[in-house]
Amino acid sequence: MTQRRQSPAAQSARWILGILLLVQGFGSAITQTLWDTSFGVAGLLRAAGLPPWTDLLLGAAGAVLLTWALAWHNLRRRTRA
Repeated sequence: MTQRRQSPAAQSARWILGILLLVQGFGSAITQTLWDTSFGVAGLLRAAGLPPWTDLLLGAAGAVLLTWALAWHNLRRRTRA
């Protein structure tokens, strides 16, 4: 398997965006369920009239990005060793 070169900025962006989406998505779903309020990007999507499951979709997208970032991190660590 050939490894493509990747800039550190792209890897950092995956970590940051993944954490942001994870917290925004799942956090908003939890606060909506427990306290009947939402926040952040997910709150704006709710105000725009999107269905409640979009919060979970945002959280899942964040989990996918974090998994991808972790896979790249582990691959780079193995190739350096």
